[in-house]
Amino acid sequence: MSYNRLLILDDDPLIGRTMQAIAESAGFEARFTSAHAEFFGELDGWTPSHIALDLVMPEMDGVQVIAALAERGCAARIIITSGVGLRVLDAAGRSAAEHGLDIAGVLSKPFSPVALRNLLAGTGVAEPATPRARPAQTAATSASDPMAIDPAELAEALQRGELFVAYQPKIACGDGRLAGFEALVRWRHAERGFIPPDRFVAVAEREGLIDQLTDYVLERSLAWFCGPGCAPCGGGESTTLSVNISARTLVDASFVDRALAMCAKAGLPPNRLIFELTETSAMEDPVASLELLTRLRVKGFQLSIDDFGTGFSSMLQLARLPFSEIKVDKSFVMSAARSQESRVVIRSIVDLGRSLGLRSTAEGVEDESTLEYLREIGCDLAQGFHIGRPMEGPAVDGWIQQRYGTPVPSP
Repeated sequence: MSYNRLLILDDDPLIGRTMQAIAESAGFEARFTSAHAEFFGELDGWTPSHIALDLVMPEMDGVQVIAALAERGCAARIIITSGVGLRVLDAAGRSAAEHGLDIAGVLSKPFSPVALRNLLAGTGVAEPATPRARPAQTAATSASDPMAIDPAELAEALQRGELFVAYQPKIACGDGRLAGFEALVRWRHAERGFIPPDRFVAVAEREGLIDQLTDYVLERSLAWFCGPGCAPCGGGESTTLSVNISARTLVDASFVDRALAMCAKAGLPPNRLIFELTETSAMEDPVASLELLTRLRVKGFQLSIDDFGTGFSSMLQLARLPFSEIKVDKSFVMSAARSQESRVVIRSIVDLGRSLGLRSTAEGVEDESTLEYLREIGCDLAQGFHIGRPMEGPAVDGWIQQRYGTPVPSP
């Protein structure tokens, strides 16, 4: 493009007008709007050479706008702006690049006029497209034959509310305070007894029931966590609730809005809800998963990379996705008391998380010596049988009373 035109979409008029003035001083024509309809109208009629896009917008957030620009085959150079933090900004930049858009760079608010002018002039640091990872190979069918579980029976169990949620506590390694709980779905079958989660979750994923199962767990765990007189939610604004999500969920574009609606109904701020996913989960459709996970972070939710250190894609996923927490795989933690190698791995992961600004959690803590080691190396949180086994909601208050000697631990 031989002309210089900047179209700005930002929900803050002061920032938008400031960017417009900076661009005009750099020889650009510039237009600002905070309305999506006007933005797309200008995009079609004015054909800008550059776009400055704020991630946090009402109604249609910046990640959704990026997807819409990709669908339109937009050729403009795009500058992504926000105050959400560099990790989320970087993830949004990678998402846009993987959609085939031309990314001039990212701009963290507050920014200097020089930084914006450099990006407009093409002298700023552009966000390169991350090479797309190959989808993980489909795991071989288990010898236990997960088809032994009838999908119709699982669907009926969900409709009848037969599955339940157990909660495993997480504590701060430093002072032992209650940090939160992980919600774990369980199925106690009337005839077959306890059915392991990996059995029925696999069926739910294969048979298209995973969205129903995820919503089931979210609704029940949020109702418990935010229920009247619930000790965990009453334990202070720092307590969190963690919920596992499947790789299949990462391609469900409606999941973000459903999660927001459920949090609003429960009265829980999104930043107190952590979605956990394994490092291989986002490999099946890396572009779609990056887009959805970035949207979750833009909306305020936290993200945890689970079982870190066990897969070939660990470092790639940690670099490309906007995680806020890193969970050390329990295979290392459970052997820490007897294995120097495991302790070295744990320390390396905790140090890596700290250098990236991520909270670290060790799961599988089964003895006091391991907890003490985690405390020594500066691990943030601990989870495991030594602290507390997964328990149903009514048992949590008793666990808190026994551990802390008070119905509600101080934050």
